[in-house]
Amino acid sequence: MKLDAEAYASALSTLKRAADSLSADLTVLHERRSLILPTSSANEFSLDSLRIVESSMTPRAEGADNSVRRPSNGAASPNSGHYFAHVLIRRRPGEVADILELRIAVVGNVDAGKSTLLGVLTKDVLDDGRGKARVNLFRHKHEMESGRTSSVGLEMMGFNSKGQVVLSFIDLAGHEKYLKTTVFGMTGCAPDFVMLMIGSNAGIIGMTKEHLGLALALNVPVYIVITKIDMCPRNILESTIKQLTKILKSSGCRKIPMFIRTIGDVLVTAGNFVSERVCPIFLVSNITGQGLDLLKTFLNVIHANGVGRYDSSSPVEYQITDTFSVPGVGTVVSGTVMGGMVHVGDSLLLGPDSTGHFTPTIVKSIQRKRVNVPYCSAGQSASFALKKVKRSSIRKGMVMLSRAADAKAVFEFEAEVLVLYHSTTIGAKYQAMLHCGCVRQTAKIVGMDKQVLRTGDRAMVRFRFIQHPEYLKIGTRLLFREGRTKGVGKVVRLGPRDPKEAGPA
Repeated sequence: MKLDAEAYASALSTLKRAADSLSADLTVLHERRSLILPTSSANEFSLDSLRIVESSMTPRAEGADNSVRRPSNGAASPNSGHYFAHVLIRRRPGEVADILELRIAVVGNVDAGKSTLLGVLTKDVLDDGRGKARVNLFRHKHEMESGRTSSVGLEMMGFNSKGQVVLSFIDLAGHEKYLKTTVFGMTGCAPDFVMLMIGSNAGIIGMTKEHLGLALALNVPVYIVITKIDMCPRNILESTIKQLTKILKSSGCRKIPMFIRTIGDVLVTAGNFVSERVCPIFLVSNITGQGLDLLKTFLNVIHANGVGRYDSSSPVEYQITDTFSVPGVGTVVSGTVMGGMVHVGDSLLLGPDSTGHFTPTIVKSIQRKRVNVPYCSAGQSASFALKKVKRSSIRKGMVMLSRAADAKAVFEFEAEVLVLYHSTTIGAKYQAMLHCGCVRQTAKIVGMDKQVLRTGDRAMVRFRFIQHPEYLKIGTRLLFREGRTKGVGKVVRLGPRDPKEAGPA
């Protein structure tokens, strides 16, 4: 709509009243005088245009003065006399249990600056170039000494309803010897998005391609952050950007790279991000703060792509990704509610154990974002304190189910798989580490509809777990690896629940 100053102010006031009636807040993200939202080119990038426009980045809270001001970067048509704006309307969370949540897995090669960027974002402090920002994120002494993450770290970035949500960052390891931990974090923690970090001075090396391939195989939207641009020579940065663009446009990725330099780029890419073809690329410096405002605004306006993935009315399914023993509380498990709704005092089935059985337990208390809550629903991450359960009897990969669910563990299952890479051939009795949701166990091929499998082949394969049965669901995506061998697939049929019923190995 072409609105003059008076009509524009009236429209904002009307929107504010409508938002208030719905218990929501209104935030003006961007104002301009031209109809077309100013954006930069999607495919071309030159360092001459590296100067990032951040003058109009600060969202204007609705409590501020509503008088119309001339936008600082929107003078494409100064004589038009019309005003245009992007506004964000978000419901006020009444309780902690109702807070919107996004889970973002942070991956990239070692020394790409993953923990440092999370420290800058979550602690709201710039780095000093010597690891000041990342110290508070490490969980173990050897991580502080080496500066390298070896475990799955969880960090939160809190926002309010005036244009902000709660983001859960899953800080994953970048070193090759911790690949098993990284794969478990990406499959078991059910991330909504993946933030791939690339050090501009090092380029795309080491595990960068491996982590990008994992995100593509798991069908999770990816955006890329190029760090350390304050210390990188111009020619090296150009080389890194050209290499990245070539990989994203290749037949294996088929992504559309979008370099984010203006608020217009942020709003356009955030709206199209769920298409999974667009790949936003940010250039940031954790020391000078360049590009961080654009990244924060992008994180603010993206929305979860989990519509239809979670059903709060279905039977309870809770996947355990970590266990703790808290003094004065007892055994605590953390994970993600994949279905249903859990209340304090609910009686659930915990398992499967080494024999495939489930044992009843009671949820004593629930915490979300370090706050006690009375309940949690599907799609949310939460921690449960359990009654009369020893920590030694719980392992990662177990699930908690309602009594109405089909609590059965299986030794064998069939999956439709695609071999992404193998140096020779795959045949019967081949063993590999299999990741399926929070399940992580070695499995053996006991049958398939082809004699052998090579790189690029698809087949129906029957797997058998080596150690103990697991709880699986039909339709779950899986990933198996052994060295550099990789394959992906989907569970299509569940086999016998007793190893005595299984066919010959």
